[in-house]
Amino acid sequence: MSFRIGLVGLCTSHPSKWVPIIRELVSDKIVDCEVVAAWDSGETRPAGFAAQFCRSLSIPHTPENLEDMLQLVDGVIIHTANWQHHLEQARLFIEAGKSVFIDKPIVGNMRDVNQLLAWLKQGYRITGGSALRFTAEVKELLQTLTTPEEKIHTVYSFAGMDDFNYGIHTYSLVSQIMGSGLVCAQYLCTSGQKQILLEYQNSRSAVISVGTAAVLPFNFTAASKNKLYQMKIDNTWIYHSLLKAVLPYLTNNTDSPPISNAVLLEPELAALAAKTSWLNNGQKVFLSDLRLDDAGYDGDLFTVEYCRSKIKKQKEGCVT
Repeated sequence: MSFRIGLVGLCTSHPSKWVPIIRELVSDKIVDCEVVAAWDSGETRPAGFAAQFCRSLSIPHTPENLEDMLQLVDGVIIHTANWQHHLEQARLFIEAGKSVFIDKPIVGNMRDVNQLLAWLKQGYRITGGSALRFTAEVKELLQTLTTPEEKIHTVYSFAGMDDFNYGIHTYSLVSQIMGSGLVCAQYLCTSGQKQILLEYQNSRSAVISVGTAAVLPFNFTAASKNKLYQMKIDNTWIYHSLLKAVLPYLTNNTDSPPISNAVLLEPELAALAAKTSWLNNGQKVFLSDLRLDDAGYDGDLFTVEYCRSKIKKQKEGCVT
């Protein structure tokens, strides 16, 4: 029987874009699964949206309560825009032994980081994050770096929109390029955007720029000893790359997670360290020194602002 997937939270455009891709991957026999249910909290969508969503995409079940989804699915994808609700929504499924994928940002504070890490240590099947950890462009670049001399030592990447909900894509893109070994983050200055230095083991570093500029193409400049690489990421394929990478693990076809549990939260930890740094006048903040009482990112405030932006777009005739 096909692995049964439920969608939790329909706040963003991701669910409607991902379902056709999932079905395409099934048709190509890359995975064997089906989306059988969808539930929405109503935080950003009007009453009845989930039923309308399911009708439009031929999804058979629209449970009224999240608990009602438990017996319908083998795993879930959590798309809820408010990251402060991610773990409370995931808990029901995790403790029942179901597979869970949490869309970006996975978490926004150290309490949730610690809870998720505890679940991972207990062996629960959890993954998630930004599609920018799986881009084809970076994958191809890294495959060309066959000698120590061609190891990437410095990266620069720029993103607009906001510091965290969209900014996490930039942290994630840098994470794909640099790999593991992030040590600390430091706020450098504001030059239109916040400029953040990320320091890695083995004398590697990255500078990322995040803030409220317009939406820009995902991009990076990377340097090795002998070469400079500059690329824009083709957004057309980022969700394909993500789902192709994560669905085999989510659906129990492999026991190898798409991102090692040890570094799954590295982009979120980088962003948390960056915020702690800019709140403390550019102090260098080591990931190992992050504290439970650090400010983190406010998912409730973001959701209010997100709703306002959607209402504004609707008034302007934009599709959300």
